[in-house]
Amino acid sequence: MKVRKIPMRMCLGCQQMKPKRELLRIVKTPEGRVEIDPTGKRNGRGAYLCPDPECLKKAAKGHRLEKAFGVPVPEAVLNELEGKLEFQ
Repeated sequence: MKVRKIPMRMCLGCQQMKPKRELLRIVKTPEGRVEIDPTGKRNGRGAYLCPDPECLKKAAKGHRLEKAFGVPVPEAVLNELEGKLEFQ
């Protein structure tokens, strides 16, 4: 049997490589909006975060989401992400 390659992505918060399925994807759509991508398949530039509130705090404090997308991330998106992480 052939061994399948597991796609790895880096978390913007802790800067560790982890399997793509374990991370949350945030996407900048072609229209320029920054949104959460629950499916992981939406069109646009993606960035990944661990499902850990500390990683979100580190990424927000270091402005890593803004750097990844090249646009300011609205406070509403950060609040939505924080709310989603608290329930996991």
